Amino acid sequence: MIPLRSLAFNIAFYVTIIVEMIIFTPYYFLAPRKQAWFVPKFWARSNLWLQKVIVGADHEIEGLENFPQGSFIIAPKHQSFWDTFAFLPHIPDTLYILKRELMWIPLFGWYVAKQRMIPVNRGSRAKVLKEVVRLTRERMAEGRQLIIYPEGTRRAPGAPPSYKYGIAELYDQLGLPVVPIAHQAGLYWPRRKFLRFPGTIRVRILPPIPPGLDKETFHARLIAETEAACDEILVETAAGPDCPPLPRSALERLRELGVEPARAGQNVS
Repeated sequence: MIPLRSLAFNIAFYVTIIVEMIIFTPYYFLAPRKQAWFVPKFWARSNLWLQKVIVGADHEIEGLENFPQGSFIIAPKHQSFWDTFAFLPHIPDTLYILKRELMWIPLFGWYVAKQRMIPVNRGSRAKVLKEVVRLTRERMAEGRQLIIYPEGTRRAPGAPPSYKYGIAELYDQLGLPVVPIAHQAGLYWPRRKFLRFPGTIRVRILPPIPPGLDKETFHARLIAETEAACDEILVETAAGPDCPPLPRSALERLRELGVEPARAGQNVS
């Protein structure tokens, strides 16, 4: 049943994108920028509903009260396409830093441009960082919330952390609190995989790390707090009744934590 449900969900997922773009595009481009956020947020909610109804995968978010008022930086664990949209309904005015090439994609690039995201032109690291900081500071002055994935690319559940230093630079330059987000969504919506698994995706929004720390202290704290929460969620998931097939990386991490899961990996990656 899982392959059939996964197929049905993937079809519904892409059909929803097309249908909602056709329906909502006139409103999106005619509405004021902040009001236009209704469209991507509705799309995100549609995806979560489809995943629950078709796949049987729900989600629980703990710690929404940890989001501060005004501008702040959100630092989610990055395991899956799921974590690129699932938090949108809970964030007032999201800001992304993305590759400039994405702006060239017809329609998608126009959607991104409407929300005044920050495209990055590949070049020398120093020049790129300087421009990113300038544009980010300008956008954040409007009270927006920056999402940045500290590891850059998706990592398998349980894989050793690989946090880049860019978020520490932004934290230092912008002087804003950083809210880490821990989860194990990659167990249910694996990266580079067709299958989608039923169960409950547990998300933990951690207390914000206040501004003012030196970069090294902040970076170490971000890693330690995020990874500790991810380990807790992984252990809870492995012990729960709706544990999906565990990838090799998750099994190895559980054994490092002294936990022998009852369910071995069928979704090995």
